[in-house]
Amino acid sequence: MSNIKLKLKPNTKNNFITYAIMLALFLSVQVLDLTGSLSSLFKGLLVPICMYVILAVSLNLVVGILGELSLGHAGFMCVGAYVSAFFSVAFKEVITADWLRLIIAILMGGLSAAFVGLIIGIPVLRLKGDYLAIVTLAFGEIIKNLANIFYIGVDSKGIHVSTSSVDDLNLLPDGKAILKGSLGISGTPKDSNFILGFILVVITVVVCLNLINSRTGRAVMAIRDNRIAAESIGINVTKYKLLIFSISAFFAGIAGVLYSHNLSSLTATTKNFGYNMSIMILVLVVLGGIGSIRGSIISAVILTVLPESLRVLKDYRMLIYAIVLIVLMIANNNEKTQIIKDKLSIKNFIKNRKNAKMSIKEGD
Repeated sequence: MSNIKLKLKPNTKNNFITYAIMLALFLSVQVLDLTGSLSSLFKGLLVPICMYVILAVSLNLVVGILGELSLGHAGFMCVGAYVSAFFSVAFKEVITADWLRLIIAILMGGLSAAFVGLIIGIPVLRLKGDYLAIVTLAFGEIIKNLANIFYIGVDSKGIHVSTSSVDDLNLLPDGKAILKGSLGISGTPKDSNFILGFILVVITVVVCLNLINSRTGRAVMAIRDNRIAAESIGINVTKYKLLIFSISAFFAGIAGVLYSHNLSSLTATTKNFGYNMSIMILVLVVLGGIGSIRGSIISAVILTVLPESLRVLKDYRMLIYAIVLIVLMIANNNEKTQIIKDKLSIKNFIKNRKNAKMSIKEGD
């Protein structure tokens, strides 16, 4: 009986390697947790790691696959965080099943961020390069500042909105203020955990990888490589740009849901939803390799764990972190490093092993 060999496409093999790395990381964390080897500090980092992975992978769709520089990713994360937190607090007593409330919050956070991404993308995606980066950065800051000026409450009559103070909401005795301007939202259920975060990471990576390898992904990469040529063969440039921008915003919103449900109090500051966060996400994408989903995952894990690992250095912690970041950036763009990476890559290892087997058979 002849042996049946399953031949997989190179992209499929590459995707399976990414999934295997993710599964290995997940199982490693579970083993460390069960054996008591995982400190409370690193347990607290598990949800942020998942959040940063989702943010890096989703931004890579815009920066790496579409080829446009966007600096408003933190703004979409802010939309998802605030919408989901508002919903969870408002319906905390109505929807008593935590899992159901959380699923609805995730969908609302992602869809609201995607809607904002679509609205912003219509005028913004007409720009290119530095101009697009500046405008998206501005929109991100606008979203953050809007979150700090609104006061929203609910009572038996419905939703009340004000831009001055909680008193101006004129709530009934049965009502409560949920969004309190710069004080943000408090009392959000802490429903985020590592299992949920990993499931959302898997969904994000699977969707993004399949999108990249699909007909839509090839059309988007054609636009990235040569817009005029893509238009000449009938590719609707505006449609595909808006689609990728909205999907990227959707997953940024989901990352915001993870963030908001990992804290009891949510506020919009420059550190968590401002330009600092947008730059940080872009660094994760660039360090992991523009267009590389697997690289984004690895860089997000490393750059989230590294600052906390250097806490023993106290005052020198961020200095060492900055030096390591610079060295990694230089090494990542070095030709000799690329040669070493190619030699050590799993893909080339499998290819070389296959060639070696073929040469042995030919020798026999």
